[in-house]
Amino acid sequence: MDIVTLKQLNILIQLAEADKHFAQTERDMIIKIAKERNFSEESVNHLIRNPQPIDSLGALSNDQKFDYLIACIELIYADHKIFESELIFVKSIAIKLGFKKSVVEYLIQNFDKTARNDLKSKVLIDYL
Repeated sequence: MDIVTLKQLNILIQLAEADKHFAQTERDMIIKIAKERNFSEESVNHLIRNPQPIDSLGALSNDQKFDYLIACIELIYADHKIFESELIFVKSIAIKLGFKKSVVEYLIQNFDKTARNDLKSKVLIDYL
C-alpha cells in the first residue's frame, strides 16, 4: 500500500467530512483517485470509517505537495458548495505542506480560470 496515496486519501476524506456532509460527488472523486492509484474501494471505505490522524507532510516532494493541495481544492468544488469549515481545514493542510496559508485564497480565486500547470508554477514559486 502506497503511503503517499494513503495520506492523501485520508486528508480528502477528512476534508469531505469537514462540512458535516460527505457528498456523493466528493466520495466519487476520492474513489476515482484511489482507483487511479490501484487503491481498492474496500480500503477507502475502511479509511472513511477509520480516518487516521494527519501527521507530518514535510517529506513530500514539491510536486506531491501541490498534488495534495490541488486535490483538496478540487474536492471543495466537487459538491458546488464552499464551506468555511472546508477552507479552514485546507488552510491547515497547506501550512502542514509548507505553503503560506494565503495559497488557498489564490487557488480558490484562480482554480477555474487558470491552467493547472500555470497554477502549479505560481504556487511553487510564490507560496512555498
